[in-house]
Amino acid sequence: MSVPEPSREAILDFIEEERAAGREVGRREIAKAFGLSQGGKIWLKRLLRELEVEGETGGDGAVRPVHLRNALPPVLLSEIKRRDREGDLIAQPLEWDEAEGGAAPQILVERQRAIRSRKAAAAPAPGVGDQVLLKLTRLRGVEGFSYSGRVLKVMGKAKAAVLGIFRALPDGSGRLVPIDKKAQGREALIPKGRTAEAQDGDLVSVSLRREGRFGPPEAHVRERLGSIKSERAVSLIAIHAHGIPHEFPPAALKEAAEAPVASLSGREDWRALPLVTIDPADAKDHDDAVHAAPDEDPANAGGFVVTVAIADVAAYVRPGSSLDREALERGNSVYFPDRVVPMLPERISNDLCSLREGEDRPAMAVRIVLKADGSKKGHSFHRVLMRSAAKLSYQQAQGAIDGKPDEKTGAIRERILMPLWAAYGVAARARDHRQPLDLDLPERKLILKSDGAVERVIVPERLAAHRLIEEFMILANVAAAETLEKAGSLLIYRCHDEPSLEKMRALGEVLASIGIKLPKDGVLRPILFNRILAMIKGSENETLINEVVLRTQAQAEYVAENYGHFGLNLHRYAHFTSPIRRYADLVVHRALTAALKLGEDGLPKNTTLATLREVSTRISAAERRAMAAERETTDRLIAHFLADQIGASFDGRIGGVNRAGLFVKLDDTGADGFIPASTLGGDYYRYDEAAHALIGERTGESWRLGDKVHVKLVEAAPVAGALRFELLSAGRQVATAGRASKRRGAPFGTSRAAAFDRKGKAKRAGPGKRR
Repeated sequence: MSVPEPSREAILDFIEEERAAGREVGRREIAKAFGLSQGGKIWLKRLLRELEVEGETGGDGAVRPVHLRNALPPVLLSEIKRRDREGDLIAQPLEWDEAEGGAAPQILVERQRAIRSRKAAAAPAPGVGDQVLLKLTRLRGVEGFSYSGRVLKVMGKAKAAVLGIFRALPDGSGRLVPIDKKAQGREALIPKGRTAEAQDGDLVSVSLRREGRFGPPEAHVRERLGSIKSERAVSLIAIHAHGIPHEFPPAALKEAAEAPVASLSGREDWRALPLVTIDPADAKDHDDAVHAAPDEDPANAGGFVVTVAIADVAAYVRPGSSLDREALERGNSVYFPDRVVPMLPERISNDLCSLREGEDRPAMAVRIVLKADGSKKGHSFHRVLMRSAAKLSYQQAQGAIDGKPDEKTGAIRERILMPLWAAYGVAARARDHRQPLDLDLPERKLILKSDGAVERVIVPERLAAHRLIEEFMILANVAAAETLEKAGSLLIYRCHDEPSLEKMRALGEVLASIGIKLPKDGVLRPILFNRILAMIKGSENETLINEVVLRTQAQAEYVAENYGHFGLNLHRYAHFTSPIRRYADLVVHRALTAALKLGEDGLPKNTTLATLREVSTRISAAERRAMAAERETTDRLIAHFLADQIGASFDGRIGGVNRAGLFVKLDDTGADGFIPASTLGGDYYRYDEAAHALIGERTGESWRLGDKVHVKLVEAAPVAGALRFELLSAGRQVATAGRASKRRGAPFGTSRAAAFDRKGKAKRAGPGKRR
């Protein structure tokens, strides 16, 4: 008698219940729980694929846990946005990219249960505007909600401060023009005597004092942050708008100042090993050093021993300390063109933990033995005291490798740098066999003047020396994850999901528009994208397709339960190599210290899966916060840079299309701007979503995603980081038959339009969001 197949809902409920309880669940566990026959197991495999979940058995026979694609994690950092008519609190993910994921999920916050302890009674009750840590449960059949959430912790009360531009009035009072796009048009009045001597055009932080039903609210200035006319104020906008902690509390600074210099006690002495650091020329801290030599083992002819040493931050930042709490709050360092907001105080990041040339420094090192084909023979971790033999820039290392050493690299070229290069050649063989996603997108870098203004925008050359360091760091990260899994230790993984079906369909439409057919069958692997990129390499569509493929990818995240890294094509991966600037790496260092018994400062014994889920959630949100702040600052600085070039013309390419108009990326600076559809010409332009084009109903003139265009800059909104262009070049001619799709929204980069109205006039405020 066969067992009836369970429903999809039952399968989903089982997966989420097991994950919530901290148990891994794969196809085998699901089949056993529901008593499925062999035929039922085949049905289950098909169902999991339809549900966009991953539940495969790895080559080592270990069950890989099922991961629900596009589902929210079981523990999520959220913000309570409003109350509904019944008085229930409604939350959304704290960091959510609508351009990537669509409308933010609405989470119904469960009403608090009766308080049973004094400690719970003392905890603050959540309210609108609060950041809260929620334990999620998927809801089915509840209209408007995908999840309910139980409050685990109130992370912080809503900030009363509002950021904006102060505009002086003749009577000594002022008004506030908000920076926040959502608050545009809602100016506040600042009475005389409450201005804190702010000058017209100053960026200020204010507290709202009164907000009635009629008239604007009243506010007073809490802090002057500098003139908006100064480019140095631009990064401050992002810091305050995103609530990025940028001042260390006295307790953390005191701990950093009093930290003793680490000694050889309890460590291996590796000071004779000629490790070198290779970093950007302007790097202020150096947290990784490398060395390579041919393996002397006759049984491993052609193999290499690669050593990667990483600053031992865990020796200075102990669990539960003020430094540790502040590092977790920040999650990572944030890098702006004019400043860095570090995760750790300078005494730690730039001094005690920076692997300076010729100075003794504590490190956590991994020694990796590679075979001649690049595959790994084995690895081991060590806690050491090291001394960097040389501090090199990427350009210096590349010059020496290319046979053009300078005075410094000439002395170490044959002994240190060429063995590194040979070892990289071996490692690259395994990488090429693995076929990770190979995107090649130029990254713009802003070169600033002494006053913080943009001097020029460049695209730094991509060197082989960059790839060398990246490949060795990947090897070290994989080794860390494998060691901790083998030891049965908890850890934080770096995971990356495969693209969703919706994004793959959108990619297929773009490829079809240039005559490339996207295969519909088969297992999704990075090699598929690499083949597409190889097909268009050197063509006029190369930059376009590279960007579209990038936008097709999911966003990487930190998780306590592994589901693999799609982009790198790796089953297990953890960040280990940058503990100075990433909290996830610090956790992995502590886990290695505890698992390998390398000291008393490892991961605390009472660490639970629930604890690491919370940490993963918080640092993933902090990473997205940092990325948004960095991106917006770059946009604003470039808008400042181009503001005095109104009327100038530029070459660019259409990077996005929707009903509202065209989004253009300039060739020289990478700046993004918007062309309203109403300014295109004397025709009515309909949006053809399948073709990613605006097409004239009468003339058939069209502009399509990826087309080259010549534009004139007609308006710049530096505070919003937005530019408006006028199209100077003609479109292509297409047949006008067929109806446009009625679906709203463009798949990529539509948010820039929010800074301009339908007629193309800049709105008064709003930083805008860009992918």
